[in-house]
Amino acid sequence: MPPRLNIPPVTRVVLVVLLLQSVLSAAVRYRQWSAHSEIVVEWLTLIPQLSLFYPWTFLSATLVENNIFTLGIALLTLYHGGKYLERAWSSREFAKFLLVASLIPNTLTFLVLVTLFTITRNEDWTLMTIAGTIPLQISFLVAFSQLVPAHTVTLFRGVLSMRVPRFPLLYLGVVTILSITPLLTSASLLLAIFGLLASWTYLRFYKTVFPDLDSSQPTSLRGDASETFAFAEFFPGPLKPFVAAITDQIFNLLVAMRICTPFSQADISAAAQGGNFVQRSGHGGVRAEAERRRALALKVLDQRLHAATAGSSSAGRSQSNPPIQPSGPTISTQPQPNTQAAMTSQPTTVLGETNYNPDQDHIEKGD
Repeated sequence: MPPRLNIPPVTRVVLVVLLLQSVLSAAVRYRQWSAHSEIVVEWLTLIPQLSLFYPWTFLSATLVENNIFTLGIALLTLYHGGKYLERAWSSREFAKFLLVASLIPNTLTFLVLVTLFTITRNEDWTLMTIAGTIPLQISFLVAFSQLVPAHTVTLFRGVLSMRVPRFPLLYLGVVTILSITPLLTSASLLLAIFGLLASWTYLRFYKTVFPDLDSSQPTSLRGDASETFAFAEFFPGPLKPFVAAITDQIFNLLVAMRICTPFSQADISAAAQGGNFVQRSGHGGVRAEAERRRALALKVLDQRLHAATAGSSSAGRSQSNPPIQPSGPTISTQPQPNTQAAMTSQPTTVLGETNYNPDQDHIEKGD
C-alpha cells in the first residue's frame, strides 16, 4: 500500500495553486517566446505598468515561480513549513498569515517601484515583474523564530551552528547578494524586506493567541510581548542595542499614529512567565507548548539565580574579616541543609531539566 501524505488543507491548496500557476506561466511564456523581447504574464504576475486591470495579481503573484529551480525550493518550503505552522496555529490562522505575508509585501513593492519610476522616469521600474514565494519563505522563518526561539540548528556535522532567530537575516543577506546577479531582480529584495517586516509586525502585535488550558486569562490577547521575539533578536549581539534604540523610536511613532497599541503590563508579565498564552495546535499541542515555554523560562531563571548567588557569595568573601577564634570551649556546628548545597552546586536540578537551550543573551543579562 503506498504511503499516504497527510497534508493539512490550506497547505494542500497552496501547493496545488503554486504548481498550477507556475506551469501555466511557463506554458504561456514558452508559446510566446521571442529572442528580441521579454515575455510577461500580466494577468498572473504583478507588473506595475500592466497589471492595474488585474487586481487579483496582488495576491496570485506570490504563488508563481518562473523557473524549475525556484519552484522546487518553493514546493519544499511550503510543504514542510506549511504543515508545521498550520498544525501549530490552525488552518484559519495560517490562512490569515499567508494573506498578510503575500498581500502586504506585494503592495508595498508595487508602490516603491512606482515611486522609483516617478523619480527617475525609467520605465524599467514599472515593467519589473513582482512574483515568487520569497515573502512567504522569509515569513516562515520569522514564524519559526517566534515558536522555537531557543532552538539551534547544526549544519555540516557541527561545523556551522546557528540559532533559529538568525535565519531571517541570513536569508535576507542571500537574497541581497542574488539580487545583484541576473538570478533575482530588485523586486525580489524588496519582497524579502517587506515580507520580514510585515510578518514580524503581524505576529508581534496583531495575531490572536490562545490561553493555556490551565490559566484563567482572557482570550482577547493579541501579539507576542516576549523579549525573545523582539526585532533586535534577529541581529547579532553587538548590533542589538543600536537596533533596539531605532525600533523603539519607530514603535513610539506608530503608537502616536495609533497604528500599533502598546503592550499592557499584564501582557508583558504573561510573556515573561513563559507560556500562559500559547499557539493553538492539535493533539494536546497547547499543553505541550505551554510546558515548553515554562521549561525555557525556568531554565533562564535558574541560570540567573545561580549567577546571582555566586556573585553575592564571592563578594561576601572578599569583604569579610578573618574569623575570630572563640576563647571558650569549642561548639560543634550543625551540618548545613542539603537543599542549600544542592541549590549552590547543581542549579539545573532545582527547577528541572529541559531539552531547550536558553537564549545566550538572557544569560549575559543575568551575569
